[in-house]
Amino acid sequence: MNSQIFRQKIQVSLGNTSLQAALDANAERRVQGRIAAFASLPDWRERRQRAHAVRAEVIAHLDSYLDQFIANAEKNGIIVHRAKDAAQAVKIVLGIAKSSPQPALAASPWSHREEQKEIRVQRPAPFQGPRSSVAKLIAKSKSMVSEEINLNHALEKENIRVVETDLGEYIVQLRGEKPAHIITPAVHLRRADVGRLFHEKLGIPYTEDIPTLTDTARKVLREVFLAADIGISGVNFGVAETGTLCIVTNEGNGRMVTTISPVHIALMGMERIVPTLDDLALMLSLLPRSATGQKLSVYTQLIHSPRRAGETDGAQERHLVIIDNGRSRLRNSPLHEALYCIRCGACLNACPVFRELGGHAYVGSDGSIAPYPGPIGSVVSPGLLGENFVHLAQASSLCGACKDACPVDIDLPKLLTRVRAGKTPATSGNGLSPLSKFGLQIYSRVARNPKLFSVSQKSAALTTFLVSPFSQWIHLPAFTGWGYSRDFPRPAVKPFRARWKNTHYGPQKTKGLDTENTEKENKPNAKLSELRVSVVKKEKVEKFSEELTALGGKVYRVSQAELNNRLVDFLKERNIEAVLMWDQVEGVDEVHLTEAGLRAVRSVDPSLKAGITGVASAIAETGTLVVPSGKGQMLSASLLPEIHIAVVRSSQIVPSLEEVLRCDEVRVAASVALVSGPSRTADIEMTLTIGVHGPKELHVFLVDG
Repeated sequence: MNSQIFRQKIQVSLGNTSLQAALDANAERRVQGRIAAFASLPDWRERRQRAHAVRAEVIAHLDSYLDQFIANAEKNGIIVHRAKDAAQAVKIVLGIAKSSPQPALAASPWSHREEQKEIRVQRPAPFQGPRSSVAKLIAKSKSMVSEEINLNHALEKENIRVVETDLGEYIVQLRGEKPAHIITPAVHLRRADVGRLFHEKLGIPYTEDIPTLTDTARKVLREVFLAADIGISGVNFGVAETGTLCIVTNEGNGRMVTTISPVHIALMGMERIVPTLDDLALMLSLLPRSATGQKLSVYTQLIHSPRRAGETDGAQERHLVIIDNGRSRLRNSPLHEALYCIRCGACLNACPVFRELGGHAYVGSDGSIAPYPGPIGSVVSPGLLGENFVHLAQASSLCGACKDACPVDIDLPKLLTRVRAGKTPATSGNGLSPLSKFGLQIYSRVARNPKLFSVSQKSAALTTFLVSPFSQWIHLPAFTGWGYSRDFPRPAVKPFRARWKNTHYGPQKTKGLDTENTEKENKPNAKLSELRVSVVKKEKVEKFSEELTALGGKVYRVSQAELNNRLVDFLKERNIEAVLMWDQVEGVDEVHLTEAGLRAVRSVDPSLKAGITGVASAIAETGTLVVPSGKGQMLSASLLPEIHIAVVRSSQIVPSLEEVLRCDEVRVAASVALVSGPSRTADIEMTLTIGVHGPKELHVFLVDG
């Protein structure tokens, strides 16, 4: 396997000081954020093992769970397609794109330099009958499987413009690059790189101010959202028992492409199934903490169906493309555990090798960049895409940091050694050379015999001393394959076993020691009931307010008698005269608002600065609002305006996500948005910036009773 190009990429990455600084900053912040987030989950070890068991169960019985999921999704009105490989998946998407209805919203006349004051937009009636027009513009949310099948290139060849709308993905698309990380696509870039890029491509004055750069992208991409014929997204999880699509994002672009565009196409790897909504709650307690250090991502969408009769927004058609593309082969191989992955990226941040190389160094023998880099990518890429990426498994020290970081406890070091041994679907039986196999057989026999192993250690120490008497290292020539970047340390004259024997910790001294405390430390140290400790100790209302405030939201405690006057005062202070508003928000008197000179708008209007919604419930543990779609309950009111105002009654607050997912109102809605704070991103230099595609502000009027 020719890996010379890979070695060259490694040398380039190691010599790039800017890249090294960017990777170090990303890894440190991600790792520290993950540690802090899991500190609030006392039974995380138990949850990790439960999640591993759930993923193992799904992969073992994948056909059955897929059949159940597809049946329920189709019952809900989602059009399901199965694609055996990348070519078929692309063909399906192109077929949908070539028969697309007109965009849901008229193209916005905004530019990134100036916003229009008034835009009057009418939604079309729900689609009926055959379609014949060809999509001209596709707004695309983050989807790693789309990178895997090279979808963008195929769409562009058909003269269909496709625009990435995740900030990091948009940046690398403008540069003509692939994502450098599965969570942080532009991790390899500094703010100066983005400033120059936006100056050249978008025509703005050069700046390194990250909020300004983010706001520029917001304005440019808002035009794309409003004009797009089709929205494309990935799927984090599909729920078998309900046919639900779960999409997790922070910026709001995922909500935009699934809410504004008339047609939504969701791309899902066939392994991304969970059996029940309870299992989904388990996965959602682990995924955001591992990926971005959050208890819950800003937006967690639960999509059950297309827009229903009487609803103002939401996609008129929803298509789901379930993609195999090698997953069936991988499932039946020794690497099947790789399919347990939930794509959090934690193993990349923990890996000492990835932290030096970055994603663009993970290239195939033909020079193409692997769609999945890092430890998991070094298993998944060869597992799905073949021999071209087999050598990536060599880029690991097998230190185990990836396994420790994995929220579903995938044994990545074991899988990496299996790839090295040739146990991939495409290379099964090839593996190591005969000479390497012979050497390992000799080592295995020696290592199993303590006396022989001791003699071999002493012999190796003497021999290597004669070979390299003046250095602690044995310099290896390049032709060995090891000598490109590594030297071999000289075995110690006095090996560890001999040193250990003579210490007070030696084997005879440790017999009979009480290991009970050590065992307790290594076991999950919390019961499930401890999950609720913080909520039990504090009132749910206080906990909710505390969590939402920490996320950048504002909470105002009011009585019912005060509510309407407080709303009027809030809006008047900001010179707001019209708001996008649900038909009915419990406790809000529209007559009172009208008499105060405020106008409630019920048609989707992107020019409005504020939106007012109610909620189905709220979650104390995470400071989350549960915002369902429905007749008179437009999702756009909590998405399009810069300011989202939510009215929550204290009686609507529940302790945890598990309780919410069991509610009938959540299970039967066409779509539900779980909102945890204002939209945010850290895609430029890991600098947290509030306000991306969704609202910049979230204000909750919390009504007693």
